Amino acid sequence: MRLLLLFLVLALLVLIPFLIFGGSFESLFSGSAAIVWLGDFGGWAWAAGILLLVGDLVLPLPATAIIAALGYIYGFVLGGLIGALGSFLSGALGYGVCRLFGRDAARRLLGARDLERGERLFQAVGGWLVALSRWLPVFPEVIACMAGLTGMSAARFFSALACGSLPLGFAFAAVGHAGVERPTLALLLSALVPPLLWLTLSRLFLRRRPDAT
Repeated sequence: MRLLLLFLVLALLVLIPFLIFGGSFESLFSGSAAIVWLGDFGGWAWAAGILLLVGDLVLPLPATAIIAALGYIYGFVLGGLIGALGSFLSGALGYGVCRLFGRDAARRLLGARDLERGERLFQAVGGWLVALSRWLPVFPEVIACMAGLTGMSAARFFSALACGSLPLGFAFAAVGHAGVERPTLALLLSALVPPLLWLTLSRLFLRRRPDAT
């Protein structure tokens, strides 16, 4: 019960800024506005883009619009790498901060029984949750934090995070580079490619590691 309650609380904490400020941030970074905003930083546009994507952990920033702007400015390859890096760092920060609380703090927060349930859940399907969540609203931040609290192994988490962040970065960088207004293809790619990457990676490499669970 506490596990579900914590999930809902984290989701609410992410949603509250979105409900209050989401419209303002959306208008600030939607369409060509993100390109103009990042372009004002000149040669440091890449760093500003990464900071914005990391800030998406706590602010209602339109990550896909920011990545598309990076694709427009830097092209498909470099823009995709920068966008993927920003998404990866955002997830890594959420995981790392919550992991720092330690198992004792997690036990006090969740209770021993729910902590064990969370550990079993993320041991069994945590990789899928992390990889699939990157293209969804709200869930990337919540899943990353839950993975840290339940002690999901770093090898498994960061591998799954890369499987979700790389397709997201390159798909929307391609949209920005091509100037596409309706990124349906990017949504499909960023939703379908992560599970395929995670399935391949988990079968080929992670199952051989004793600490991968």
